[in-house]
Amino acid sequence: MMKKNNLEELLNIMQQLRDPENGCPWDIKQTFDSIVAHTIEEVYEVADAIEQKDFVDLKGELGDLLFQVIFYAQMAKEKNLFDFEDIIDTLNEKLVRRHPHVFAQAEFVDEQAVHANWEAEKEKERILKADADNKGSSVLDNIPLSLPALNRAYKIQKRCATVGFDWVTLPPVIDKIKEEIDEVLAEVNRDDLTAQEKQVRIEDELGDLLFANINLVRHLQCNPEQVLRQANIKFEKRFRLVELEVLKQGKQLSDCSLDELEVIWTRVKKELNKSQSS
Repeated sequence: MMKKNNLEELLNIMQQLRDPENGCPWDIKQTFDSIVAHTIEEVYEVADAIEQKDFVDLKGELGDLLFQVIFYAQMAKEKNLFDFEDIIDTLNEKLVRRHPHVFAQAEFVDEQAVHANWEAEKEKERILKADADNKGSSVLDNIPLSLPALNRAYKIQKRCATVGFDWVTLPPVIDKIKEEIDEVLAEVNRDDLTAQEKQVRIEDELGDLLFANINLVRHLQCNPEQVLRQANIKFEKRFRLVELEVLKQGKQLSDCSLDELEVIWTRVKKELNKSQSS
């Protein structure tokens, strides 16, 4: 007997979970808004499995992420908004339209030209959506407010760069960071403000400094989220080794001075660098 199509089976499972009479109480009560947090969590779990090179776990995490899409599709179907087939149709049309060099006769000289065409297609989509919503379009349309601030700053900068609002060389980018550091320190050293006023101004300048640093990461062709995640992993690995070294000495971290911890940190860092280069 031929096995039922896996996708059809998955859609049927989701429909049963949402069945008002015989479904799962938790699944039945969910809404678009209530499962957003779960969707975001699943995305990070996928990213974590990839970083850990745990491809057995990745298979399961991708399944969990797919389930989120199926969940939204079922809820939309119940409200007569769209269904899973509509999602697939929309995606297929978009991918074909954005890749005329693959599915049509268009030719581009290099990857940069391909990317430029991709951005041009996305700009057309933003304009069409703005017209449908009866409002003026902006280059910055459709960058979700719910994105983590680091990623959203990166996307804002990339979007502005597509229309030429960007430095073309590195020195001005670095100069801007130095300028923002000076402005942070200027607010730190002010004595003519209340503590609350001073804190507000410091936070404002720190935001500018972070934004400028993200711009440097972008200009060096890196993704700030990936760079920071890697830095977190590196710091955590080093710090755990510092903890172990302190324990070997029969001490707790709180028993050590900062100078002592700095010595251990430097030694751990050198040993790790040596092992990685060998």
